[in-house]
Amino acid sequence: MSKQDKINSFDPNGLGDENNNIYGLPFTSDEAEVVVIPVPWEVTVSYSAGTAMGPQAIYNASYQVDLFDPKIKDAWKIGIAMEPASDDIASKSESLRRKAEKYIASLEEGDSIEENDEMARTLKLINAECVEMNNEVKATCLSFIEKNKVVGLLGGDHSTPLGLMQALAEKNKSFAILQIDAHADLRDAYEGFEFSHASIMFNALKIPQVSKLVQVGIRDYCEAEYNLIQDSNGRIVTFFDRDIKREQYEGATWATICNNIIAQLPNEIYLSFDIDGLDPKLCPSTGTPVAGGFEFEQILMLIEKIVDAGKRIIAFDINEVAPGGDEWDANVGARLLYRIANLAAKSNGKA
Repeated sequence: MSKQDKINSFDPNGLGDENNNIYGLPFTSDEAEVVVIPVPWEVTVSYSAGTAMGPQAIYNASYQVDLFDPKIKDAWKIGIAMEPASDDIASKSESLRRKAEKYIASLEEGDSIEENDEMARTLKLINAECVEMNNEVKATCLSFIEKNKVVGLLGGDHSTPLGLMQALAEKNKSFAILQIDAHADLRDAYEGFEFSHASIMFNALKIPQVSKLVQVGIRDYCEAEYNLIQDSNGRIVTFFDRDIKREQYEGATWATICNNIIAQLPNEIYLSFDIDGLDPKLCPSTGTPVAGGFEFEQILMLIEKIVDAGKRIIAFDINEVAPGGDEWDANVGARLLYRIANLAAKSNGKA
């Protein structure tokens, strides 16, 4: 069947068909305009694990998501398809995570890498395997970017999208990163891990094509990260959660704050969304929850206004969704993914 034949025979008001792809949609990656790349990797998480199970949990929860999007007519016709997860990435994540836990425990006990050969070997191995993971993600994402697909990466921890950012750098002369997050993620090789989840934006800024980093909702950061922001000469612009809340308490509307954020963004934007940017009631099982954060529709309003302003979301990621003991976190993640995928497609003229 052609894509049009599938559209003609599909009932968007029916039950999600688990024989189809994500959300019960009948499209293959070749037919879909948005392709989701799952990366079940969480080697360097420093608090609670579980995010490696996030992509599959979101996939499973997606069949309960209604396909009607009031902002985009017939949004489901755009087509969203999720690729199979890499068994190699998943198995390496599991085995390396056990080594990382032992390494982190040694750090917490006061052991030093210089005096502990096992720690040194573990650190070298994990840093090398992270490079391989990034290269695999880059190659996979690049293959779909070259097919003119909008790529969305689904982690895993927040270290996972670096390869996608590197792939985008090969196809775009300049772009900004819009980071929704509780954490600044600007640490230099946190705990010795060069590609730590807490170092993703530090590493992203090494990419020359990343002209600007605009952070929104940051509320957990160290002094070194704060100083890096202040000394960036405007390359990093941070809208701290504390400042956003106080502006609102003093009468500013969220619409006004959104406009201020958008004013800092160029036309080409990569959206990087750590689920802990939301209020923890929406993602209680995420790896490092922090008090504060946004409501679900608050962030979607920001993204809608970005698209309405004529800016283009060249790709996106959603990370740090951990399923926990029930489906709540995955339920929220699945709905967030659907809405963001539709808006990203719209910003690229695909809706």
